[in-house]
Amino acid sequence: MRQYLTLKDNWYFTKQEQTATPTALPTGWESVSIPHTWNAIDGQDGGNDYFRGKCWYVKELTIPSLPENTCVYLEFEAASSYCEVYVNGKKAASHEGGYSRFRADISALLTDQNNILAVMVDNQHRDNIYPQMADFTFYGGIYRDVKLLFVPKTHFCLDYYGSQGLTVGSEIVGDKQALVKLHGYVSDAEALDQVCFSIYDAQEKLVAEVYRSAEQDTHAELLLSDLHLWHGVKDPYLYTVKATLMRHNEVLDEITVRHGFRSFHVDPQKGFFLNGELMPLRGVSRHQDFFGLGNALTREQHEVDARLIREVGANTIRLAHYQHSQDFYDLCDEMGFIIWAEIPFISRMNSDPAAHQNCIQQMKELIYQNFNHSSICVWGISNEITIGACTPQLVENLKDLNALVKRLDPSRLSVMAQLSTLPMEDEQNQITDILSYNHYFGWYVGTFEDNEKWLDKFHEMYPTRVLGISEYGCEGIVTYHEDTPKAGDYSEEYQALYHEHMAKIIDVRPWLWATHIWNMFDFGCDARNEGGVAGRNNKGLVTIDRKVKKDIFYLYQAYWTTQPMVHICSKRYAKRHTETIDVKVYSNAPVVSLYIDGAFVCKKDADRVVVFEDIKLKDGFTTITVKADGCEDTTVFEKTAEPFAPYHFVEDKSETGVTNWFDDVDLEQEREMTFNSGYYSVQDTTKELLANKDASDILVNALSSLTGIKIKKSMLNIMMGDTRFCDAAADMPAKKADIEKAMSYINEKLQQIPKD
Repeated sequence: MRQYLTLKDNWYFTKQEQTATPTALPTGWESVSIPHTWNAIDGQDGGNDYFRGKCWYVKELTIPSLPENTCVYLEFEAASSYCEVYVNGKKAASHEGGYSRFRADISALLTDQNNILAVMVDNQHRDNIYPQMADFTFYGGIYRDVKLLFVPKTHFCLDYYGSQGLTVGSEIVGDKQALVKLHGYVSDAEALDQVCFSIYDAQEKLVAEVYRSAEQDTHAELLLSDLHLWHGVKDPYLYTVKATLMRHNEVLDEITVRHGFRSFHVDPQKGFFLNGELMPLRGVSRHQDFFGLGNALTREQHEVDARLIREVGANTIRLAHYQHSQDFYDLCDEMGFIIWAEIPFISRMNSDPAAHQNCIQQMKELIYQNFNHSSICVWGISNEITIGACTPQLVENLKDLNALVKRLDPSRLSVMAQLSTLPMEDEQNQITDILSYNHYFGWYVGTFEDNEKWLDKFHEMYPTRVLGISEYGCEGIVTYHEDTPKAGDYSEEYQALYHEHMAKIIDVRPWLWATHIWNMFDFGCDARNEGGVAGRNNKGLVTIDRKVKKDIFYLYQAYWTTQPMVHICSKRYAKRHTETIDVKVYSNAPVVSLYIDGAFVCKKDADRVVVFEDIKLKDGFTTITVKADGCEDTTVFEKTAEPFAPYHFVEDKSETGVTNWFDDVDLEQEREMTFNSGYYSVQDTTKELLANKDASDILVNALSSLTGIKIKKSMLNIMMGDTRFCDAAADMPAKKADIEKAMSYINEKLQQIPKD
């Protein structure tokens, strides 16, 4: 029988370069436990300067006494992003990609006495490993569990893309009937070996049992009736499927998976259906990091996230932008979330053919390792990939990935998340089964109303295409507050107005197959500096430490939950300098009652959002209470003589570009491109230019004007980094002719700035 031993403690870690592979326990290294990342702090503190390089982990392996012919495997749930594994100085494995499981058979490398495991992990940029560029921190480390796995020579396969060695698929063929397809993949089977497939219901009652002769692909099909269906968050009922490998009267190996019987389809005019029932998918996206922990999470932290997502009332999660922990996929199965799972083919394609092979490898790992998760209904092949330019090679790579997905798993749908600037008629929108767009109208560009204008236009132009929203959101920092909020003030009030509008327009468009808020939680992005908060993206419904639920958390509760709730908005805007205020309330109740200092004032009909206007504040403190459907909420506002200055964010104008920088410039004028070495030019890297205030002003203004989007300095660090500006700008989502005309003028202005 297989046994697992989790290698949690007594690891030694260093960032120091090693001249040779360690073959003994080191001295002077840091003692750490797994999961571990070396970017837990510097990956979230801003400055785009977190450590990216080669680090080493060393541990002594204690191997118990084992039966003869036992195979010993090392199993890494993830190590970011390139990894080499050595046992007693000999290489056991290497792995390219930071988010998927991989294993190594180390049986032949072990000795009878001290065995030293040494692991090199590297999160530096590599042209052949995705992601190439993205708006989040690329944490380095062994940040998920490492295990020793002991199995007999004949066992369920452990060598195929990190998969389980058992797949369970089902197709609903009648009323509560399903055709079940079982595959057990056996290594080194002997002639008389058998595989028993047994299926149990949630009460552990045996439902079916099938015996097959053990083969490399041991296959069985059976028809089950009177099934209890897995019905999303309403009823996430799971069966257990066990595969037992036997020889004579001995069990050699055994594995179990859980399975939910369900069917789904999507209608372009009606939306998403689960088991024949219309179920509009409304939910969130999620990154896998915590404040002060980076991405080195335990199952307990994953459970915190899952419970918060369930509490807000979501029924779907987009697990962006990479393969997530098996712990979290398990929780999604248990809680009934419909999952979009994707690979980190994001923002920029590298033309190196080896990079495309890495993309294929990561897609295979995603599907093979997660095939048995019933919560997963769609495989995502890319996200905003045209940020880094759209080329014929990119289109062919996307088609290749989509064909791979359909070949590996025809039972699920393929999808991609498009950048808002990609034209509706672009051929990329015809590649995958279904489609979603990332839209930030009302934050980065345009107004709230541009969202529904765009959506309705696309739906009218392409009525047979299934469309969703893969990202929408805006920054909200809970210390900032405004009476007249506007885009760019980072106030909790503007974030609330934005989401009130989005929730309302989404609610009346059920044909949107799925909508995913960006993001459930604030998350680490060391290159960002937004609203005076460095090192993170602040678009979450909940803060990065999971301690504070922003007002918009309760807005979506009002839309998505039936458990009675009521919430007073802007409680953190506690000091008020006006005679009267408006009290905004979120509730899923039909009527909300208002009380001031304990006295009933009035009640109002509510449609998720209700506003009690012109509420007079007395000197000092005024207590506000609201009641609805048996629940209530209370807060206090203080009347002050002067506005409280810390509530208002004062933007550094140099951090954000303007969109009219070229208005008074004749770009048709011919200009000589000079490159005097003592002055800046377009041939310098973006990072070099951004280090100089005058040069960075030119960059953010020029690119904001070319794209029509108010680009921030910190975003250029993410998108361009060490690339020469002239090369990086050529890949911006703007007309090539405009970029070419503007480049000589940009260079002319840069050549006026001396290098220190």
